Amino acid sequence: MIYLDAAATTPVRREVLEAMWPLLTSEYGNPSSHHTVGESAARALGYARTLVATELNCKPADVVFTSGGTEADNLAIKGIALARPKGRHILASAIEHPAVLETLDYLKRLHGFRITLLPVTSEGLVREEALREALDPETTLCTIMYANNEVGTVQPLASLASMCHEQGVPFHTDAVQAAGWLPLDTTELGVDAMSISGHKLGAPKGCGFLYVRSRLPLEPLVHGGGQERGRRSGTENVAGAVAIATALRLAHQARTEHSAASVARRDHLVRTVLEGVDGAVLTGHPTQRLPNIASFCFPGASGEAILLELERAGVVSSSGSACAAGASEPSAVLLAMGLEAEVAQTALRLSWTAATSDAEIALAARAVVSSVRTVQGIGSRA
Repeated sequence: MIYLDAAATTPVRREVLEAMWPLLTSEYGNPSSHHTVGESAARALGYARTLVATELNCKPADVVFTSGGTEADNLAIKGIALARPKGRHILASAIEHPAVLETLDYLKRLHGFRITLLPVTSEGLVREEALREALDPETTLCTIMYANNEVGTVQPLASLASMCHEQGVPFHTDAVQAAGWLPLDTTELGVDAMSISGHKLGAPKGCGFLYVRSRLPLEPLVHGGGQERGRRSGTENVAGAVAIATALRLAHQARTEHSAASVARRDHLVRTVLEGVDGAVLTGHPTQRLPNIASFCFPGASGEAILLELERAGVVSSSGSACAAGASEPSAVLLAMGLEAEVAQTALRLSWTAATSDAEIALAARAVVSSVRTVQGIGSRA
């Protein structure tokens, strides 16, 4: 089997399991407990926080551990919006993850916020002029994802954040898909808050964190024991914190090397598919995209049939976001990029880890061409 659905989740790395193991067995204390076992857990939690802060070039106190990217998005958007009295207007791109869009809908329905979804180009880039025009004195937050989870398009975050800061508007980014592949220096990016999830990096599901800039007001979602400096109550998942910190460090130590190799694999796959399948459409920006995602539409072919044919050929892939699995509606991301609904329903996303080999990508590329041709042939005979 060739696993090409890493944008949905990744296997846990051995080094991460080894780092977690003592915290699940011999050093299992509650970090809030004032005894030797608890203090040992507190040191491990502090180590994880410092490790993350080093990778993000921020203060350890700016890191809030969460259960994953969805919670981090919720905490950032609800927390900043409800804590800032400036106004009730939020900006976001039209191609955000459901964790962001559903949170915005909640704020609109229950708290009377006005939401503006910024249009994107046919390649998935936010229109900068639209952002500038949409900013107004009531804007209290702008949230734009770093890299799209369905098509891989990478946004010019530093430029977008700077535009918001000129108007005194804080900027949050969902960097779940970007982590491990793109720079995460919060100072260079100019972001005020950033969400990360562990299971996209080689850590287990159920761990994540939110970076939130010092002194930026943040209303907590979860109240209780006051953990995480009062921003996220509940006994901390120490093993999960160490897991995501370890995975992040490992990914970024080799990021430059792995990204360059992955870009070559991506471009080979894209070239093979576009040359081998008549009418194939590459979705997302051709170059300003993640190194490990290639996404296509195949007009006139059944997307579901292509996925099944690929799996029979030993290639596991997806049609897009795992969070929309089972939905009969076409991808909202592709519709926002201007694709027709019928075309959007033929989407195929191939995504991989740094451990995926050149040979696996080459085999998968040929399998895509063969599978689509088979499905097209069945359709033409029907």
